[in-house]
Parts: sequence; structure tokens; C-alpha cells
Amino acid sequence: MKQTHYATISEAVDALRQQGFSTDFRLEFDQLTCSTARLGADEFSIVDVYRYEGDSDPADEAIVYAIQSTTGLKGLLITGYGASEDAISEQIIAKLQRI
Repeated sequence: MKQTHYATISEAVDALRQQGFSTDFRLEFDQLTCSTARLGADEFSIVDVYRYEGDSDPADEAIVYAIQSTTGLKGLLITGYGASEDAISEQIIAKLQRI
């Protein structure tokens, strides 16, 4: 993983999109999904991670994941810091925390 830091989430997203991370991923219990694919925990890797903490409001905290699938699909997953783990499988949680 690279150790670049971007001042804001939007700067990170813009820079990653320029690097080809153009797909928007969503978390759905035991997989990442987008308009063209569904990926289980063993079908993607995390290329980069950027954490952002709000100055005073925990609702401003987020994590930007740069994701690449085993088939070469590249995209972003943006989650709230400490997103509800009740709605996500243990395999996906473990994968996202292994950074």
C-alpha cells in the first residue's frame, strides 16, 4: 500500500479515480457489490486505505478503500468509521480490518 495522504475525502476520491478506481462499491452483508459485479471476500484486495476523522463530530468520520477485484475491476468503497457490524458478515469485516 502507498502512504500518500490527502487532506480531504474528496481529494482522495479524485486522485484514486484518476488512478482508475472508477467503480463505486457498496457493502451488502457478505459481499461488495456494484452495477456489474458481486465480490466475496476472497475476490478482492484492498490496494489503499485512507481514514478521516471529524474534528468534533463522529458522524464526519469515514474510511476510503481503494479496491481491486481478482478480475481487475477497480473501484472505491467509502464507509462510515465504525459502520454497523451487524449488517456485515464476519468474512467481510475481517477483510476490511486486515489493513
